[in-house]
Amino acid sequence: MPKVKVNGINMNYEQTGSGEPMVLIPFLTADNGCYAFQLPEYSKHFTCFSIDPRGAGETDKPAGPYSTEMMADDVAGFMQALGINKAHVVGTSLGAATALQFAAKYPDKVKSLSAHSAWTKTDLFILILVNGWKEIAKSKGNVVETAINYIFPWCLTPGIFAAKPNYIMGLVDFVKSRPAQPVDGFLAQCDAVLSHDCRSQLGSIKAPTLLTFGKEDMISSVPTTRFIDDMKSNIRNPELVVFDGCAHTPMYEKTEEYNQKTLEFLKRHAG
Repeated sequence: MPKVKVNGINMNYEQTGSGEPMVLIPFLTADNGCYAFQLPEYSKHFTCFSIDPRGAGETDKPAGPYSTEMMADDVAGFMQALGINKAHVVGTSLGAATALQFAAKYPDKVKSLSAHSAWTKTDLFILILVNGWKEIAKSKGNVVETAINYIFPWCLTPGIFAAKPNYIMGLVDFVKSRPAQPVDGFLAQCDAVLSHDCRSQLGSIKAPTLLTFGKEDMISSVPTTRFIDDMKSNIRNPELVVFDGCAHTPMYEKTEEYNQKTLEFLKRHAG
C-alpha cells in the first residue's frame, strides 16, 4: 500500500473506489483495515482513503504523547500531500474525536463530517477506563491481547457474544492478522484520548454533520446524556442516528443497517 510524508512521518493508507474523496480515520489501536465492512459499500460511491494514523498500522510511530489536534493536523497534511482540497471525513471513536478536531480547525476542507461514537471532552469515566487499558497493555506487553480481552467487551454488547460466537472469533482472528501495534504506540494514542477536549471548537464546524451512537454504549454513552448536548448546542443542525442493541461499534454489530444509514447521509451531501 502507498505511503506519503506527512508532518515528519510516513503515513500509510489504502485507496479504493471512485467518486468524491472520503477520508476514513480509525479508532484506538486500529489501522485502515477497521473499515473492512464499510469500504465495499462506500467505495461504490466515493474514492475512499482509509489511513493508518500515527502510532498504528504501517504508519510511523514516533514517541508520544499524541493529541487529537496533532492527529487532525496529520489528516490535513495527508490531504495536502495527495492534492485533496475537500473530502467527506469519517471517524470512529478516537477517529471521531480526531474528525471533530479536524472539521473545526480546517472547516473548508470538509464536505461532510461523520462522527461515530464521538465525545467532546474526556470525562472521569473515560479517564479511568483508558488508564486501566494503559496499565494492562504495559503489564501484558501486548496490545492485541489487551484489545481482544479488555477492550472488545466495551465495544460490543454481551448479546452478540452469546448469539454470534463464531462472528466474534472471526473479528478476533482479523485483529490478530493486522500489523501489531507496539505498546508505545498504543500508549501515545491513549494519551490523545485522555487529553481530548474540543468543546470550545465545535462552533467552527461548518460541514453537514452526522452523529451516530450505539444505544448501549457505555463509553460515549446514550446520546441523551453526557456529550450529545455539547454537540447539539454547538454544531449546526447535526443529524443523529442511534442504533438499538449496539454498544460502541455499531459498524460491527449491525453492519448492514449501519452502512445503509451512514451512506444515506453521505450520498445526500455528495455532488
